[in-house]
Amino acid sequence: MQEQAAVGYGARNFKPVIEKCVGCERIVEEAGNQFCKSYMMPESKWRIGICNFATHAKPEITVVTIRVNPLKAAKRASAKKK
Repeated sequence: MQEQAAVGYGARNFKPVIEKCVGCERIVEEAGNQFCKSYMMPESKWRIGICNFATHAKPEITVVTIRVNPLKAAKRASAKKK
């Protein structure tokens, strides 16, 4: 039985990672270059914001508080009971 040689990331058209990818756990180093093992073109994943495969970057979630006027809230609640 013949053994198949493993095809490297460079031979499969994977693009090297960009600066924003540094620190991610999905980076694989091969022949002096670093590649993302999850996505072929890492620069396109960062084009619209945070890469969804990134293990080192978490999206910021902002919580917006809405001030409710207690008098209006009471009137609305009493109007719904009728």
